[in-house]
Amino acid sequence: MTRALSLAYLSSHRCTPAEAVRLAAQAGYGFVGLRLWPNAPGAPQQHLIGQPAALRETQAALRDTGVGVFDLEIIRIDADFDPHRWDALYDIGAALGARAVLVAGDDGDEARLAQNYARLCEVMQPFGMTADLEFMPWTGVPDAAAALRVVRNAGSPGNAGILVDALHFGRSTSTLADIRALPRELLHYAQICDAEAGTHFGTDEMIHTARCARLLPGEGSIDLPGLFAALPADLPVSVEVTNHAREAQEPPAEWAAHCLRASLPFLN
Repeated sequence: MTRALSLAYLSSHRCTPAEAVRLAAQAGYGFVGLRLWPNAPGAPQQHLIGQPAALRETQAALRDTGVGVFDLEIIRIDADFDPHRWDALYDIGAALGARAVLVAGDDGDEARLAQNYARLCEVMQPFGMTADLEFMPWTGVPDAAAALRVVRNAGSPGNAGILVDALHFGRSTSTLADIRALPRELLHYAQICDAEAGTHFGTDEMIHTARCARLLPGEGSIDLPGLFAALPADLPVSVEVTNHAREAQEPPAEWAAHCLRASLPFLN
C-alpha cells in the first residue's frame, strides 16, 4: 500500500522552507515538515512567521512542485502553558495547508497537562490541523501509554493525535502491544529513523541522539519491522534522520535522498 512520505525538518534542517520543498520534490517525497517555532529559546528553526516574502516564496514552491506541508513544529506544553502564544503558528499553518502540529508535553503534572492539551486542541480546531502529542522518554509524556492517557483525560478531542517516533519507541518502555492499542483515529503520521535501542540512556544522551545523531533505518537496533507492522499500513511517515557528522559529508539533496532510500524497505 502506498504511503504518504514526508521529509522531516530534522532531515532538511540546513534548508530554508522553500529549499526544503524543492528538495523534497527532487528526492521523491510528497510532503515536508517545517520547524517554524524553535524547540528551545534561540534554538535552530526555519523562518516564515513575520516574513511575508519568504512565505510567498514557499507557497510558490508548494504550487510549483505539488509537495504539501504535513507537519509544523513545535508546541511545548509546560506548567505555564497558554495556547494563544502560538497564534502566529496556527495562522501560518492554515496559510500553508499544513495537516498537523507536533506537540511535546513538558509538564510532570499529568492532570494539568491533559487540561492544557484540551485547551490547545480547542484553540487549534478552527485552523484545520491536528495536535499530535509525541511521547519522548525524558518528558512528561514518556511512553505511548502515557500519551494515550493524556489524550483520553483531555476528552479525546476531534483533532487530537499521538505521534510515534521510532527513536522514542526504541528508547522508552513502550511495547508493540502499546502501539497496537493506540486508536486508529489518533494516528495521523509516524516518524522513522534508527539508533541503538534501550532504556539505559541518560537524558542528555537521549536528547543529543534525537537532535544530532540519529542513524539511518537499518543501522541501529530499534525494531523497525515490528513497529511499522504494528502501525496502520497506510499511515503517513515522516523520515526524520539527522546526523550532523554524516550530513557534513553529503549535500542536503543527497542526504534527503539517502534517508528515503534507507527508509523504504521498512515501509513498503
